[in-house]
Amino acid sequence: MQTVETLNEGLKRAYTLKIAAKDIDARVDGELKKMAPQIRMPGFRPGKVPANLVRKMHGPALEQQALETAVQEGVQQLLAEKNLRPAMQPSVELDENFAPGKDAEVKVSLEVLPEVPAADLDGLKLERLTVPVEDSEIDEALTRIASGNKQFQAAEKPTYKAKNGDLVVIDFVGKVDGVEFEGGKGEGVSLELGSGQFIPGFEDQLVGVKANDEKTVNVTFPENYGAEHLAGKAASFDVTVNEVRTPKETALDDDFAKQLGLEGIDKLRELIKGQLEQEHNGLTRTHMKRKLLDQLAASHDFEVPPSMVDAEFNQIWAQLEHEASHEADPEKARAEMEADRDDYRRIAERRVRLGLLLSEIGTKNGVEITSAEMNRLIAQAAQQYRPEDRDRFIQYIRQEPMAAAQLRAPLFEDKVVDFLFAKADVTDRTVTRAEIEAEIEADEDGHVHGPGCGHDHHDHDHAPAAPKAKKAAAKKPAAKSEADAGAVQAEAPAKPKKAAAKKAAPAPEAAVSEEAAAEAAAAKPKRAKKTAAK
Repeated sequence: MQTVETLNEGLKRAYTLKIAAKDIDARVDGELKKMAPQIRMPGFRPGKVPANLVRKMHGPALEQQALETAVQEGVQQLLAEKNLRPAMQPSVELDENFAPGKDAEVKVSLEVLPEVPAADLDGLKLERLTVPVEDSEIDEALTRIASGNKQFQAAEKPTYKAKNGDLVVIDFVGKVDGVEFEGGKGEGVSLELGSGQFIPGFEDQLVGVKANDEKTVNVTFPENYGAEHLAGKAASFDVTVNEVRTPKETALDDDFAKQLGLEGIDKLRELIKGQLEQEHNGLTRTHMKRKLLDQLAASHDFEVPPSMVDAEFNQIWAQLEHEASHEADPEKARAEMEADRDDYRRIAERRVRLGLLLSEIGTKNGVEITSAEMNRLIAQAAQQYRPEDRDRFIQYIRQEPMAAAQLRAPLFEDKVVDFLFAKADVTDRTVTRAEIEAEIEADEDGHVHGPGCGHDHHDHDHAPAAPKAKKAAAKKPAAKSEADAGAVQAEAPAKPKKAAAKKAAPAPEAAVSEEAAAEAAAAKPKRAKKTAAK
């Protein structure tokens, strides 16, 4: 194989590989010799079919297979000989003038990972804000639980008129242009007025109804309604009120706790306290991690592969597009996104840079994901698939280094962050939950993005400073962590794409909406089909 370098500019590399026709032909001959004893053809004894007939029958397919194998091995040899670490999958193109019997000329282009400068870990200073759990927080949580487990009783008088907060039990039939539509009918449906369970306007028109009332409710389905055949259309619902119920006060006592499956109110308070402690610890880590990444970003600046930035930006943008599509005014939300496109690109660049840096720190300091930890990650990820697809998913992860590295990356990042926490000079300060949330919110609202400035995805990625009313653009992108891109590439160098199609990983069971392409954290139980009124 002959190799010629055609481009060496920054992180970009390009090569031309020439694979001799005789090498391809030798591969075909080798495969034919293996196949010959098994070939059967009328008029010939098994294994005695002439070689020229075997080649005529199977030659084209074997030539294609031999070419693909030669190209794959040639690219792998190129990467090894030149000590190249691809940032993304190399682009591999066969000369369009290639024909069987001729030398194969292959163009390989790629971006390589940069040389990440040694991280200076001396002088890291962090403040750990700790939040004790107050009894008042537990009381508030109990009240919320009680509110979410409301109990209702029949209204005292049949003439009682329903108001917001009351429960009505109704039958209804929905019509568009006077014709009933699928999913628009319900019987014995319990609806809490003011809860927002049904489409806008529906519940408001039931305020004031009494038991046994009949009422026609006129509404218009939202433009972004999930069922396209109903979106934006006017509809009427013939409603019969079977019963009106009023909420009754819930006593926060042992009986209430037992209704939730616990032995008493003290056990419930204990569980709530544990959950609040976890939430507070999460806030503490979020705050510390932000400050850590800010310090690393401020002291390290190096070139990053544009292809990795493009991939990261595209994931951010896809998530924002999805969020914008669910806003009340999608077009306005998209316009706000477009105004901030450059800032999101800077966020993507910083994610990639910090990812590469954290990966380098982890690698040089012996941070590893054990086999047991990897097996747990695979098992957890497999749960999002249908039972019949889980084995196929596990096999896919084990056969694809890039997919495995992508699964491993978030845990790898967490371990590197913990390592850096241990290296830093940490001081503690006790604050209230309101105070730590205010610090986090102040950082979200007031941080100005400039070149090389972005935030960690999990805790620290924000849109450009904007009024709080600015919804779509102000939401943090939810694609993956800052370290994912770098950690994935550092742990598993990219392989050239095979010419033959690969079997794709099974589709997640949870992927049943427009967000199907997004990463699912875990499979959720399927919900019952909603009526069109909802």
